[in-house]
Amino acid sequence: MGNEEIHNFSLLLEIGTEEIPAGFLPGAIQSLKENTATILKETYIDFSEIEAYATPRRLSLFITGLPEVQGDRVREIFGPAKKVAFDNKGNPTRAAIGFANSHGINVESLIVKRRDKGEYVVAVFEEKGIAVKDLLPEILKKVILSINFPKTMRWGNGSIRFARPIHWLLSMFGEDVIHFEIDGIKSSNMTRGHRFLSPATFQVKGISAYINLLKNNYVILDQKERRKIILAGIRKLSDVVGGRPIEDEELIETVNFLVEYPVPVLCSFSEEYLELPKELLITVMKDYQKCFAIEDGGGKLINHFIVISNTREENAETVKIGAERVIKARFEDARFYFEDDRKKPLSERIEELRKVTFHDRLGNLYEKTERIVSIAGFLADRLLPSAKERLSRAAWLSKTDLITGIVREFPELQGIMGKYYVLHDRENSEIAEAIEEQYLPAHSGGRLPQTEVGAILSIADKIDNIASFFSIGLTPTGSEDPFALRRQALGVVAIILTRGYSITLKELVDKALNNLSHINGSGDAEKNIMQFFGQRFESVFSADGYTSDLIQSVLSLSGCMPLKEIRGRLDAIQKFKKDRGYNNFLLAIKRVNNIIPEIAIPELKAELLIEEPEKRLKEKLDSVKSDVTALLKDRQYYDAINTLSSLTEPINHFFDRVLVMDKREEMRQNRLALLKEIWRAASSIADFSKLSTAEC
Repeated sequence: MGNEEIHNFSLLLEIGTEEIPAGFLPGAIQSLKENTATILKETYIDFSEIEAYATPRRLSLFITGLPEVQGDRVREIFGPAKKVAFDNKGNPTRAAIGFANSHGINVESLIVKRRDKGEYVVAVFEEKGIAVKDLLPEILKKVILSINFPKTMRWGNGSIRFARPIHWLLSMFGEDVIHFEIDGIKSSNMTRGHRFLSPATFQVKGISAYINLLKNNYVILDQKERRKIILAGIRKLSDVVGGRPIEDEELIETVNFLVEYPVPVLCSFSEEYLELPKELLITVMKDYQKCFAIEDGGGKLINHFIVISNTREENAETVKIGAERVIKARFEDARFYFEDDRKKPLSERIEELRKVTFHDRLGNLYEKTERIVSIAGFLADRLLPSAKERLSRAAWLSKTDLITGIVREFPELQGIMGKYYVLHDRENSEIAEAIEEQYLPAHSGGRLPQTEVGAILSIADKIDNIASFFSIGLTPTGSEDPFALRRQALGVVAIILTRGYSITLKELVDKALNNLSHINGSGDAEKNIMQFFGQRFESVFSADGYTSDLIQSVLSLSGCMPLKEIRGRLDAIQKFKKDRGYNNFLLAIKRVNNIIPEIAIPELKAELLIEEPEKRLKEKLDSVKSDVTALLKDRQYYDAINTLSSLTEPINHFFDRVLVMDKREEMRQNRLALLKEIWRAASSIADFSKLSTAEC
């Protein structure tokens, strides 16, 4: 903009709508901020800060630090190559003249610039900035139409798609209205208050007055402020009845975007309903009424709850009466289903699983259960023989609650209701806990199964899900993971590493895939699953601070190595990296790996070792192999690496004094066989070819 004075301006945009679903708004806020920033940058308009707010009836955008005039810019258009644009004497050719004419400039104005592999002629245009106010109508229309929603429809005149119909548009740049039109709705400096408490239209006389104007008309625009009001309110009201609210983050976010003027209201219900499972009552309150349950200091539910109203405090009694009436009806329905479900033991529902499809290409829930039973039995034999009978029983019952009335109504209670029903059926308490714990962890970093039977059942269920969907090619792609396979894989990793189970990933995957051999699926399933788990392991260990090369060196062997050994090997190599002899050893062992062929070679014949260095190397290798095997068995990984590193000097001496690629075929093959044995011994610890040298 040259030397002219720069004035900073603020912009306000409000999009007034019919009620937008609460679940749409967090993403819309993020989308509005990010897309606005992108559009401004593309238009060469600087800004200081962008803020976005949302209520059910409006999306508001604030931008500060806007200039009065758009920044000047230089635009370059590349044309033909220099050798085509000019002849041998430097005169412009028809190609250069035609290019210049097509862009309305003189051929003498063309410059030459290098790009990629050559030089090209370039048309340069210096463009002066335009007044931002003149650009804003088109920018704001573009911003509005760029907002991302999970679902949109055509409303009004049908010319645009949006989450809900737009009823008004407010747009101000400083004190001026920015006039534009979308789908027949014209922008102005008018806004509206709360739909019921202050439905009139109000003039906004300045951006600074906007938020207070809304607040005076029962609209708390800032979602962070509404959240504070909600949390403070439910805590205060819970304290009144000697309890504490169950602060469910998902519920807090939902109610925050359901109201414009949050007023918490304390309600109660009959104590007789406390006989129902706590989780059932909480779920009914959350799913049906979007209200907060209250528990006492010991975690026991009490007969009070809090609803977040969208009205004045003086209307609280009316809200309370209505909420209590509805919650009573919901609890009655829940009690009916709960009592009806308990009339039939879960063990009598196993056969009914044949009637429920798990996936159209993977059979029914009975077949799914059979696979879980098979994997659980395999794991019990390996890890917990004493619990095999209990584990088998838990596996057979694991999916039976999915066909009960309560779980059909509230799928998120799967496993939880199974636990209550199994206890009612007088099954073993560990079996009951396992049925709930099979779905743990519920999220990354979440609570893990506490019982052995629950831990193994969880692994069995998850590895079957992963193997099943991979076998038919339904694998996670990009951000898409409809079957939550990434989370389940992380769950398997977390349980095995925490429990220290002595089992290899390959054994686990092979068992799961063998159960699916009748399915005509992907032939690459095993390879893809192993890579998939490798990525999960790398994610876990990277978060713990291990370097990528270190992780790769150990994970390359994870398929044939008990998973509980991974961390021990990582720590040992990390420690060894600090030793003085690490770099010399790594160079020597990599030299071995670089020369041995990938094709099969004959076994080593000791009688063909005729040179002293190769005899000495073989003798040292025999000693090292024996010691390393014993140390690995005792999980003394650092000592095993240290022992292996004693081969450094004999390896270097061998390469210095012995011609590996001897002209005699038999001698050459035998020396390569010796080196292959060294690499095989090293590979029992890690793949050292993946490691990088340490910085001195």
